[in-house]
Amino acid sequence: MPTIYLAGPLFTAAERAWNTTLAAELRRARPGWTIALPQDFCSHVDAAKTSENTTDFPAIFAACLSHLAAADAVLAVLDGADADSGTCWECGYAYAKGIPVVGLRTDWRPAEDGGSNCMLTRSAVAVVRDTAAVITALDAALARKPS
Repeated sequence: MPTIYLAGPLFTAAERAWNTTLAAELRRARPGWTIALPQDFCSHVDAAKTSENTTDFPAIFAACLSHLAAADAVLAVLDGADADSGTCWECGYAYAKGIPVVGLRTDWRPAEDGGSNCMLTRSAVAVVRDTAAVITALDAALARKPS
């Protein structure tokens, strides 16, 4: 069963709701996939919403890194005027480790190099615009990834 790490911003209620919806859609489309969603395995995210003083940032980093390193592919949400900085780091890590990255940009605002920063678009195996295309791109990325 492949594991997909879902990288994306999670700092607002809207971002977390979108991530949850996207993860649920992926799970419905491919029941055999495990979707690693940081807001699910980082209980510390709730603390981050209220006070920096109570947030265990080293634990958040360690949990994200552990799940990312174990992933077979990364789905990176690249919406916004600039992609989320944590998501950018996760994409760079995945690229360096040979983990395929699929970018998802539903944002219709124009941006450089086909919709996002060229360092993101050029390191991704695909950048797509909707969730149906995400499934196809992830299927292709997983098929090409050496076991």
